[in-house]
Amino acid sequence: METAPVFIAEASSNHGRDLDRARAFVDAAAEAGCDAVKFQLFKIDRMFAPEILAQSPKHRARREWELPPAHLAPLSEHCSARKIQFSCTPFHVEAVAELAPFVSFYKIASYELLVTDLLQACARSGKPVVLSTGMATMAEIQKAASTLEQAGARDITLLHCVSAYPTPAGEANLAAIAAIREATGLPTGWSDHTRRAAVIERAVHRWGAGVVEFHLDLDGEGAEYAAGHCWLPQEIAPVIARIRESVIADGAGFKGPQPSELADRDWRADPVDGMRPLKKIRASYKGEAA
Repeated sequence: METAPVFIAEASSNHGRDLDRARAFVDAAAEAGCDAVKFQLFKIDRMFAPEILAQSPKHRARREWELPPAHLAPLSEHCSARKIQFSCTPFHVEAVAELAPFVSFYKIASYELLVTDLLQACARSGKPVVLSTGMATMAEIQKAASTLEQAGARDITLLHCVSAYPTPAGEANLAAIAAIREATGLPTGWSDHTRRAAVIERAVHRWGAGVVEFHLDLDGEGAEYAAGHCWLPQEIAPVIARIRESVIADGAGFKGPQPSELADRDWRADPVDGMRPLKKIRASYKGEAA
């Protein structure tokens, strides 16, 4: 029987280094029906090589996207108050320990899938690890999963994704969810960059994505919204609600009368004369007020 996936709202760098705005992401994610909200902890000087930063004003400007470490504690506390999990992606090894007191789980980004030290540090924390697999080959995914397992990770979820922002629906390749799951034996979900409800629903209902991550913006003013891969709260909330409702509709899988129809069982046509209700009801029927 299909179960509802875990929904993770990725605030990415749309918080603008504003704590009140970051808290609003927690509120929006909780109100949209998400199970977790995720931020990113990086330092541009640690993310990009010096020769890239020296030549690229665009990459240097991303320093304005960095989440202040001082925001971690209040965001974690706000998540607890809103009964939603707090997560954050570490982009360098030291960030793993910095995040440890605050996060429910670590999320490792696709671009860092090859960084063995980072994988091992997350695994050794004892916390659950979610790993995105954009751009990766199956051999690279298997190696990363093995690295996590050998370093002690016991709760690993892989996310199939396509690292294009946005991803054309025709390149979502959702069948890879099943392929990754089969190749690794690990739970596998979908990290969405398509911003298409049909793609998310297909990932869940056809390919069994147990986790769905998506990028969120509050108002179209976030740093990454213009690229086209970020959902707005009013767009994603009905998608989540529809998926949760459709999963509830699956039921337990047995065929038998449901509580809401029990009262009508005796009003079926009697097999003797083909007329309603059953004869045992007719004899005691007293009529109803007009």
